[in-house]
Amino acid sequence: MALQSASRGKRTPAEEAATARGMASREEKASAGENARPLKLSARGLSKRYGDALALDTTDLMVEEGEFLTLLGPSGSGKTTLLQMICGLVAPTSGRIVIDGVDHTHTRVHERDIGLVFQHYALFPHMTVEENVAFPLRMRGMGAKEVQQKVRAALDMVQLSLLAHRLPRELSGGQQQRVALARCFIYEPSIILMDEPLGALDKKLREHLQMEIRQLHQQTRATIIYVTHDQEEALALSDRICLMNQARIEQIGTPREIYAHPVSAFAADFIGTSNIFFGKVGGDRQSVCCDTLDAPITAPPHAFPSGKEVAVVVRPEQMRLDGSGTNRLEGMVADCVYAGSESRVIINVGRAGRITVRAGLDTPEPGSRVTASWDAEQSVVVRP
Repeated sequence: MALQSASRGKRTPAEEAATARGMASREEKASAGENARPLKLSARGLSKRYGDALALDTTDLMVEEGEFLTLLGPSGSGKTTLLQMICGLVAPTSGRIVIDGVDHTHTRVHERDIGLVFQHYALFPHMTVEENVAFPLRMRGMGAKEVQQKVRAALDMVQLSLLAHRLPRELSGGQQQRVALARCFIYEPSIILMDEPLGALDKKLREHLQMEIRQLHQQTRATIIYVTHDQEEALALSDRICLMNQARIEQIGTPREIYAHPVSAFAADFIGTSNIFFGKVGGDRQSVCCDTLDAPITAPPHAFPSGKEVAVVVRPEQMRLDGSGTNRLEGMVADCVYAGSESRVIINVGRAGRITVRAGLDTPEPGSRVTASWDAEQSVVVRP
């Protein structure tokens, strides 16, 4: 399980260490006695240009068999371009795509044994649910009895057996997407690619189908590459997240690794909520001096040299509303946002702007003065 990408310059030791946590090599796994899963997909030196416009910078990516990898990032970050090159809808400008040890860089779409699920369901409107799901098996010449058995099992898997004879127009959006999922899973493609399949659904239905997709993956152990711009969706579904930004891979790792050990201010800001302070490493390398703060921030161990511009990331749950921490910020409560089991306290801290502190249900009143604090080891020093 490994990835490399073209960087914006020489990577610092801190970035290398953080990235390594999410990218242990297959050789390291073997030497440690761990069982590395077979390699399903390898993309080497993959890039795409449209004239002078760079859609994807030179990128290497490896995906293991049975893995759920999410390509996450804002619009224009290159995630859909990468997905389209993997399935053959877009030809790469450079690089190679190897699936199950076979070079498929120039193989036609229908010869790659890849299943596709899109945001728009692409169901045949004149076919019933049963006929839509059976279509890929009949196209492959499978016998009628075997088709019937597989379709029944697939519809049971997505809980649509009672709707087998309905037409797509008689289904809700969520039901139509489940038909599209069943149609893709039924013929057991080598890799399943999903391009924002839940983007058109409302929040509650989207969350419900996220769990269904997760269960389908656990049942089938299919290799899935999933594109989304929704960070919560990526955190809920993924074995690993490949975070993309400006046509490059910013960071890759498990959801927990990327959340706890971001390599940049962008990664910290895009995954979850963060309080981010920009400054320079002090001469003692144990502090970060920020122009917007009255006192330096006591920093955790890091590999950035003195004078280097950095960002200090502190998650809202790492802060507390008292003065007991190593680092302290005084401010005025601007708002308290109720979120069910907890509240988020928004605090104005002068020139540093606003910070967010996760608190219980007993929160201070807006307008009151408070002190937010945190310990040095509860923050992360990253590149800005």
